[in-house]
Amino acid sequence: GYITLITPVKKRKKQRQMKCKDRRSGLILTIPLCTEQTSMEELSSTLDYLLSIPSEKCKARGFTVIVDGRKSQWNVVKTVVLMLQNVIPAEVSLVCVVKPDEFWDKKVTHFCFWKEKDRLGFEVILVSANKLTRYIEPCQLTDEFGGSLQYDHMDWVNKRLVFEKFTKESTSLLDELAVINENEKASQPDKASRPSDSNALPSFDPETVLQTGHELLSELQQRRFNGSEGGGGGGGTAWSPMDDELLAQPQVMKLLDSLREQYTKYQEVCRQRSKRSQLEEIQTKVMQVVNWLEGPGTEQLRTQWGIGDSIRASQALLLKHEEIESQHSEWFAVYVELNQQMAALLSAGDDEDLLELKALQQQLSDVCYRQASQLEFRQNVLQSAHDFHGTAQDLSQQLDGLLGMLCADVAPADGAAIQQTLKHLEEKLKSVEGALQSLREKGQVLLEQISNQSSWFYGKDMQIENKENIDHIHSIMEDMQLRKQRCEDMVDVRRLKMLQMVQLFKCEEDASQAVEWLGELLDALLKTHIRLGDDSQEAKVLLEKHRKFVDVAQSTYDYGRQLLQATVVLCQSLRCTTRSSGDTLPRLNRVWKQFTVTADERQHRLDMASTFHTAADRVLLKGNTVFTLPLTLPPIPCYRSEQFFGSPGDMASSAENIRDRMKLVEDKRLQQEEAEQLQEEVALEAGPDES
Repeated sequence: GYITLITPVKKRKKQRQMKCKDRRSGLILTIPLCTEQTSMEELSSTLDYLLSIPSEKCKARGFTVIVDGRKSQWNVVKTVVLMLQNVIPAEVSLVCVVKPDEFWDKKVTHFCFWKEKDRLGFEVILVSANKLTRYIEPCQLTDEFGGSLQYDHMDWVNKRLVFEKFTKESTSLLDELAVINENEKASQPDKASRPSDSNALPSFDPETVLQTGHELLSELQQRRFNGSEGGGGGGGTAWSPMDDELLAQPQVMKLLDSLREQYTKYQEVCRQRSKRSQLEEIQTKVMQVVNWLEGPGTEQLRTQWGIGDSIRASQALLLKHEEIESQHSEWFAVYVELNQQMAALLSAGDDEDLLELKALQQQLSDVCYRQASQLEFRQNVLQSAHDFHGTAQDLSQQLDGLLGMLCADVAPADGAAIQQTLKHLEEKLKSVEGALQSLREKGQVLLEQISNQSSWFYGKDMQIENKENIDHIHSIMEDMQLRKQRCEDMVDVRRLKMLQMVQLFKCEEDASQAVEWLGELLDALLKTHIRLGDDSQEAKVLLEKHRKFVDVAQSTYDYGRQLLQATVVLCQSLRCTTRSSGDTLPRLNRVWKQFTVTADERQHRLDMASTFHTAADRVLLKGNTVFTLPLTLPPIPCYRSEQFFGSPGDMASSAENIRDRMKLVEDKRLQQEEAEQLQEEVALEAGPDES
């Protein structure tokens, strides 16, 4: 085995030391010297450091020192040898000075080391490099001294640095962890009296130090395995490991065991710290949420009690409430996160923490749910107020539109237009009634919500504020009811007026129809009532029909007059000064006058015809004389024109019939005269005879 150590960095490549075993199992210390000036102070420090590495048991077996002076001067070698007397006189058993082949021969006599053995305390010999094997086995010498020992000085230095760093950090870390664990254990009974530095952290990362130790131990164990299993071959060049004490495996393993033990305790401490810190953080956040919700959050709701006096005002209140909800949402998000954290801790927490956690969770849940209920209730009130004012605004607009229709002048063209207007008014009124009913329902809902509003206002007296809101709601509903009632009254008046206008139009239409009917009767009288009858019986029948025809015309005329009188009354009732009977009454009177004149003439002619036929029948039957009927009938006087009964041909036919009748009468008269003359002649003839 071997141990390799180095001096300070500036001389690392020139002052390289190696320790192997000599023939007495003592440690071998090699001091390479160079042509440059060697610092005795640095060399002394290096030797002190090297001597601190082996255990006392190893040092008791003594050292064999190899001073490689082949590249140095004699006075330097001498100084180094004398310095060994002051540094390690008791441990050194032999000093081998490796000399150049020819350089120091003349100087040996100036200082004989063997004569100074008693004074120095160890034996000093001058030897060539190729003769060192007389004192030290070749397998314990490196190739620069003709040996077969495989040695990498920089590797040994690096591993030594790692070992010393690990030893220093692990020792310091063990002390710190022990203090931290002890302090934590002492502070467990009284959590409230923990010192301010109870959360102290170690100077080194335990994971990093443990990782370094494991890597170092693995390297040492690997080197030992390779040294013990790979020796013997290659001409005795295999490297033999040193004792475990020099390889420091037990020390590393002991440090790792102690470190793992303390680190395990420290991890539990950290877990407790983390849990305690998490509990404290949760408690702090819980109180922040509770304090804000019961403080500023509640105050915001306390100041928001109104419902607005219009849809615009209620919309503004809704927007303000949305801002308040947005602020609450941030705290509710914190509540959700805290609730999840507390649920996780409750599922894996200790019994002593459960009660505290449950109390915190319950307190937070109560406050958050109460505040959320208040926000929701306020939101419902504002939404109901917004709906109420919206319905009130719609109803007001409908009432304004209906009132505008009722206040506008009515000038319909005909009855159909009036009926359409009436239908439109009825639809408007029905829509108003529906909107008013909806307003009542929404107002009742809002009143019920407002009556319950004081239940969540933390003792705040809401009587005054509620009274203002309630009075405002009742005022709107009463005002809308009054406006609707006024519109209903005006609709009733307008409906009556419309119905009167319908009657007016109907009367005017029927009056015009009466004039047309009377004109049609006149035309029928003039064009179809032309027969005078062929005998007295037929003449009587025509007279009876004529009287009935005149009665119909009289009824038509009277009906038209009544309609025109009703039209005048309706115009007066409607104060419709621009409307009157127009030309209907003059037309009616003109047609009626024409009809009466024509009817009288017809009556006269039928009377004459009846008298004529009666007389003719009497003449024809009894022989009496008959009245003479004019053969030419005069025309019927008519305004601005001449009208005749039937056509001239019809009149000629009637006249011809009368002529025939008169011819029969004349023939009858002539026959009668002839008969009378014959009788007179017979009487005259018989008279003379008798006489």
